[in-house]
Amino acid sequence: MAESLIGGLLASGHKASLIHVSEPDSNRRSRLLAEYGINCVEDNIELVERADLILFAVKPQLLHQVALPLRESMQAKQRLIISIAAGVRSADLEQWLGGGVAIVRVMPNTPALVRAGASGLYANHLVNSEQKNQAEAVMRSVGLTVWLENEAQMDIVTALSGSGPAYVFRVIEAMENAATRAGLARETSRLLSIETVLGAAKLAVESEDSPAELRQKVTSPGGTTEQGLKQLDDGGIEQLFEKAINAATDRSREIGDDLGATS
Repeated sequence: MAESLIGGLLASGHKASLIHVSEPDSNRRSRLLAEYGINCVEDNIELVERADLILFAVKPQLLHQVALPLRESMQAKQRLIISIAAGVRSADLEQWLGGGVAIVRVMPNTPALVRAGASGLYANHLVNSEQKNQAEAVMRSVGLTVWLENEAQMDIVTALSGSGPAYVFRVIEAMENAATRAGLARETSRLLSIETVLGAAKLAVESEDSPAELRQKVTSPGGTTEQGLKQLDDGGIEQLFEKAINAATDRSREIGDDLGATS
């Protein structure tokens, strides 16, 4: 995800000379320098002392141990902090960094790798309007951004757009398998399934109609689509997705509780 953001920022016109990355692995530092021309260091404190905007792109379970040594540097100068560590709440991160820190918490998703991401953003009370614009500009470099009204909604965003690509991949997989069992070649089933989902999503983005209206337009009374949709509805597709979103939301809350317990 961090590398996708680097690529997105450069593609959006940000200068490579202004992007600094702290990376402990020397081989990866060399590759990042060669591929992107950005500044690479191996010491987090060195990077923090240089930067006005700091983005934490580490595994959630590592953020506590990464943040604690940075307390003194963070308190010496006011900076904007962006965290894409799933589950780590802004109040916990603020505490780890010594308090009084402007934090924007972000839930991106994997399509950011192809500049088609969907990110939910939440700003704590210390983030000003200029900093919100900065955070939005960073995340817009890899896709769509949406600001949330409260941090509790981040768990729902995690369940929806964060986990959502996996749901869509599962739907593609099911369509592919069903068409293959019905008689199409595996490769043909896969290509048609993927392109159908891609085309439907593109149409939904570009159309003024709601998804429900688009569905109705393609569903002729007594036709094939109507029969297929009837099977999905009879199978409880609405209830299944509600269960999936609720289960993932609950798990996101549990992870947040567990990670916060390390404070």
